Amino acid sequence: MDHDDFDAALLSAAMTQAEHGGWASVSLLDAARNAGLSFPQTRERFPCRASLLLRLGRMADESALADNTTFGAPRERLFDLLMRRLDVFQQYRHGIRAVMRALPMDPPLALLLGGATLESMRWMADAAGIAVAGLGGLVRINMVVAIWTHTLRAWEKDESEDMGSTMAALDQALNQAARFRLFPAESALEDGGLPDLDFEEPDAPSAPLSPENSH
Repeated sequence: MDHDDFDAALLSAAMTQAEHGGWASVSLLDAARNAGLSFPQTRERFPCRASLLLRLGRMADESALADNTTFGAPRERLFDLLMRRLDVFQQYRHGIRAVMRALPMDPPLALLLGGATLESMRWMADAAGIAVAGLGGLVRINMVVAIWTHTLRAWEKDESEDMGSTMAALDQALNQAARFRLFPAESALEDGGLPDLDFEEPDAPSAPLSPENSH
């Protein structure tokens, strides 16, 4: 079993624990035992529970970045990148929702994941063709973080298999960001101020719409 298979098996077992008992119930050793994995290798690769979630983020990033095509406008490329990240999250949906419910009661974990999300969105923005250098780049990265956060909240509530409401939320957030000139074709922000992106909750689609690693 290579490292990727090992990580996926352990993560799956841990997310099953989280689904049934909440994030607080997750034990790395129990997850390894349930997945039939080596304890020493588990300890080596995952020194703490939070490292599981960081690995999940990298897996989502890797999936999103696997298709390195440069075709399409930045808006469409960012849409595809973020949806590919969510495709990975969808595989561990119930466990991730348990983690999200636990975050308000675990500020250190929320801070850690917030920093990892910022770095992930830097990669997504850069891959989409959005400039990330300098103060203006930091503004744009934070705008992408706001888009991702809004979309993730919609995904948390979206019970459909095709993630129709999630895609509608992402599309709406991208349209809102375009008004603040996020995308190069709109001429990027250079003033260094972070706009207040006041996203509205999307209306439920009248019909289902067809649709990553963390990194």
